[in-house]
Amino acid sequence: MNRINPKKLPQSKWTAVTPRNKEKHFLVTELMFDEAGVPRTCILEAVHSHRETELDWQELKNTEHWLMGWQ
Repeated sequence: MNRINPKKLPQSKWTAVTPRNKEKHFLVTELMFDEAGVPRTCILEAVHSHRETELDWQELKNTEHWLMGWQ
């Protein structure tokens, strides 16, 4: 389990354990909050293709799918 501080998520680097469409390395470009200021989702941008994906930020804690940094 990755320990994540949501305040440090923007511009953080992530590696997908099982790449899809040759997209392995990602940058968190945006973190979205609900009305109460609680983080809900983040936007991941693939470094290779610049495609953006919306993801629940809690999913980044799962080490079976995501690794911190670029590896």
